[in-house]
Amino acid sequence: MRNPFRRKNLRARFALWFALGALILYASSPTSLSLALGSIPIAFGLGLRAWGVGHLLKNGELTITGPYAHLRHPLYAGTLAIGIGFALGVGGLFAPAVCAGLLAWFFGSYFPRKDRSEGARLESLYGAAYTAYRERVPALWPRFRRRETAAGPGRGWSLGRFSENNELGTELSVLAGWGLLAFRLSVASA
Repeated sequence: MRNPFRRKNLRARFALWFALGALILYASSPTSLSLALGSIPIAFGLGLRAWGVGHLLKNGELTITGPYAHLRHPLYAGTLAIGIGFALGVGGLFAPAVCAGLLAWFFGSYFPRKDRSEGARLESLYGAAYTAYRERVPALWPRFRRRETAAGPGRGWSLGRFSENNELGTELSVLAGWGLLAFRLSVASA
């Protein structure tokens, strides 16, 4: 396994996001119920991301197996589910505001920008194959009837690809954040 933490995630441009996360944690009032409700989309998001990165060979092939047979952006969909889980987990009246802010940012800024840039890059790499894939497979809401086939070697899920795509750091970071919310609950309950 590779080092699970990437240095690029510690750049100054992320300082605002870390500060916002700390502020949300400070203002949070998690309950056992809010943590239980939030754990469902978080578990789903972590699982979807893990499934996706185990299939993904970045810039090496057009990945159309695993979750990519059902939606073009399983990693973004998984991240959105994780964000919604955290928004539910903060609890109290603050939770709807966090959820609304997350959804507005994700659909108003982050995802459209990423979809455009990633689509342009994949189209330049794979041309008509990507264009046909994009037309058949929805971006975020899954289509469960798979048309693509997993032909050829190395097309199944791989722990090596999971490691190469450095997903362990993401998974550990999410679990650490969730642990902080649980700790916040235990301190508030004491």
